Amino acid sequence: MSGKSQAAKNLRQERLLYLLSPIGLLVLWEIAIRAGLGDRRFVPAPSDIAERFWALCLSGELLWDTVVTLWRIIAGFLVGAIPGIAIGLCMAMWRGVRIIVDPLVAALFPVPKLALMPLILLAFGFGETSKIVVVAIGAFFPVIVNTYAGAANIEKIYIDVARNYGASPSVMFTRVVFFGALPLIFAGLRVALAISFIIGTAAEFVAAKSGIGYLIWSSWELLQVDAMFVGIVTIGLLGVITSTMFFEVERIVIPWKVQQ
Repeated sequence: MSGKSQAAKNLRQERLLYLLSPIGLLVLWEIAIRAGLGDRRFVPAPSDIAERFWALCLSGELLWDTVVTLWRIIAGFLVGAIPGIAIGLCMAMWRGVRIIVDPLVAALFPVPKLALMPLILLAFGFGETSKIVVVAIGAFFPVIVNTYAGAANIEKIYIDVARNYGASPSVMFTRVVFFGALPLIFAGLRVALAISFIIGTAAEFVAAKSGIGYLIWSSWELLQVDAMFVGIVTIGLLGVITSTMFFEVERIVIPWKVQQ
């Protein structure tokens, strides 16, 4: 068997295991509930959740909430991630930028982003902007930290070779530093996207009348536990889908890292 065919076979096996692990968890969950190991009123079986999931899909409520949440999360993620990449690269290239930005990141990164929600609501109101801003703040910090770490740890020989060939600052920025930092940039983006889902959904608990977070919170208030689990499962499915998409994009953009 050739190396390429073996690699393709291994990739298929990895994808199969990636799908089987959550399916196995659902099967064990169903068996446990049907065996009486949990109160079905408070911990519904996957089959109960599936029935409510289908009902919410037919009514269009789940589709609308999913679209609203995805819009807020994707918009906030992009607003936070793009400046995070740019500033992180600048920190690695120019000492002055690093001296100014690094203490600000160190001071603001540990602050719980949801603790800023009252201030953000005062500044931007209860509209879509406030949700996008709080998601953007949450996405910004892991991206800038990972981008700076990736760019700052590029092997010095690559920088020296580029300088010896007369690379301009723009070429150094776009061709050497950016591509050298790509593996850690993608790692930061994946972390930032997960944080965006967490913060975006939590923000919808208190400052929205639509979205998956609102569905979870309103279902809890009405003790509609199966609908609440539908929202939780939907967020989990979106997380799996986006993580898989990131992996595929990363495999195409930086194949040398995935093959290691």
